[in-house]
Amino acid sequence: MVTWTQMDHGTKADYEMLGKLYTEHTQGELIENMVTLLKIMEGPKMGYQIDRYQHSLQSATRALRANESLDMVVGALLHDIGDPIAPQNHSATAAAMLAPYIDDETHWVIKHHGLFQGYYYFHHMNGDRNARDVHQEHEFYESCVKFCQNYDQNCFDPDYPTLPIEDFIPMMEELFSRESRVPGVAPLGMTADIHIN
Repeated sequence: MVTWTQMDHGTKADYEMLGKLYTEHTQGELIENMVTLLKIMEGPKMGYQIDRYQHSLQSATRALRANESLDMVVGALLHDIGDPIAPQNHSATAAAMLAPYIDDETHWVIKHHGLFQGYYYFHHMNGDRNARDVHQEHEFYESCVKFCQNYDQNCFDPDYPTLPIEDFIPMMEELFSRESRVPGVAPLGMTADIHIN
């Protein structure tokens, strides 16, 4: 334990010790925390036939059965984890949380899936269902179209044979054990702002 109450009084040894403890704690809790965010969405169906927890499991199940990459399967599982904490910005929130671990394609898809999902309902709410076309020239545009078509808009089926969360834990363990791919992340587990497009 440090003896000071202000960070500017810390020494190199203090921050080495804190970094080690922080990394051990966060790595030990990360998957459990992600599952907790998923389970927060369990219960209320909000007009749908299944809740958002089952929607997330169904999304991942469909991606797994379609032989998508590990990144995309876990991305499908966690694509809506921003809902409970940032409902107006859930796509970007989920993408930011996953950014250190997932590939560029999956990150872009998760970050933009909310806009692309609008293709299926914006026009019913006096919006532009083709708003996604602002990204039409982007290399991952078709990937996001495919994600929403195959692993999002169709994942509200109470009769679909959805896999349980336990089947995805080993995949999460593999993904979250990766070294951060985001430049600018401070060493020894200390936090830093993440800026990724």
